[in-house]
Amino acid sequence: MSKLWGLPNSDLEQSLPAIASSLSHSQGFSPHYYFSPERRRAISDVRRTFCLFVTFDLLFISLLWIIELNASGSVQESLKHEIIEYRFKTSFFDIFLLAFFRFSVLLLAYAVLRLRHWWVIAITTLVSSAFLIVKVILSDLLNNGAFGYLLPIVSFVLAWLETWFLDFKVLPQEAEEERWYLAAQAAVARGPLLYSGAFSDGQFYSPPESAAGSDDSDDELMGKRVLTEQEREYVRQGKVAMEVMDQILAQEENWTFEKRSEFGDTVHFLEMPFYGKVFILKAVLQCPAEIIYQEMILQPEKMVLWNKTLLACQILQRVDDNTSVTYDVAAGAAGGVVSPRDFVNVRRIERRRDRYVSSGMATVHSSRPPTSKYVRAENGPGGFVALKYPANPNLCTLFWVLNTDLKGRLPRYLINQSLSATMTEFVFHLRKRVMEVTGRA
Repeated sequence: MSKLWGLPNSDLEQSLPAIASSLSHSQGFSPHYYFSPERRRAISDVRRTFCLFVTFDLLFISLLWIIELNASGSVQESLKHEIIEYRFKTSFFDIFLLAFFRFSVLLLAYAVLRLRHWWVIAITTLVSSAFLIVKVILSDLLNNGAFGYLLPIVSFVLAWLETWFLDFKVLPQEAEEERWYLAAQAAVARGPLLYSGAFSDGQFYSPPESAAGSDDSDDELMGKRVLTEQEREYVRQGKVAMEVMDQILAQEENWTFEKRSEFGDTVHFLEMPFYGKVFILKAVLQCPAEIIYQEMILQPEKMVLWNKTLLACQILQRVDDNTSVTYDVAAGAAGGVVSPRDFVNVRRIERRRDRYVSSGMATVHSSRPPTSKYVRAENGPGGFVALKYPANPNLCTLFWVLNTDLKGRLPRYLINQSLSATMTEFVFHLRKRVMEVTGRA
């Protein structure tokens, strides 16, 4: 769906700062923001879930064993019979010890030591399986009623479920996050592939009150008023969105091709930790980048006149010269199967030496709470980049990073088709608009 980030304020032309163009010189939020040393040392969400499941294994086996003790008489007498007078053929105590063995070894290996190999759980599963098979064959547990069947079977199944979860969920997901982190680090070190050409060494447009490299606070840089705590949060969200979008664009070699339109526009996608599938559109337009800046970034409220994928766009609040909060309503898609969605976004724009950048992400605003009229969707970090052609000022390259959660109960394949189709449809309407503007000029 089309969510177009920008600010309708012509005065921005004279006051937009440009953060250093190259990612290798960027300040603020880098890939370490999402994969900082502290975050990378912390246990991952999927590993935490695995540890909880291992704890559940011990607690569930303990609960079944306690129920069995009560069913056989008083708990005190049953404990004496099963522990002090332990017999391999009749006691369930060793099955409880087996669960405690798995719990202790697995938490030590994967929660305390945080190993990233399967050999520990392979040992615990092998020991558990071998012991339970021998126990069932040689013991008299099957003569003890339902618990003689239940405890060995449950213990056996839980041990193999833990193996499956670690081998197919925990280790692959952590390996993917590690690969993405290393790719982001490499991209930052070498600079973005698609941003070739001259780069700015500092701020190209700088507010009169500050100079490039100034350590002044945000409020002093504004030179106007002190921002509230909520406004500071909007500014922070805008900067986060800008940095994440830069990271995505810097990894062009990792994009996966999705489709190509009849005009040669291409849609790619990138799987990102925490955000899932992110779509990237790349289109070459026969117009100066300044036209895209004027039509898409500075005048978003007027886009409903020519952009058929957008039903409404309203500026809810102007936070500062670079940041605003907007309300957008995207048209339905997929022949009406995907109903219209509304969005509340924080938007940030930056004007750099060789490009114009508009980024944004979902936020909340008191003036536009969710209603029953539309499904409230949420955007992850994304936006637009209009990149100038150094050799031809009448051409530009448009990049659109679309990272959205449409909500609702929609099949994933339908969402993906809808998003990629909306991106190519938007560029079609944009080309028509560009022809009208250039024709008048």
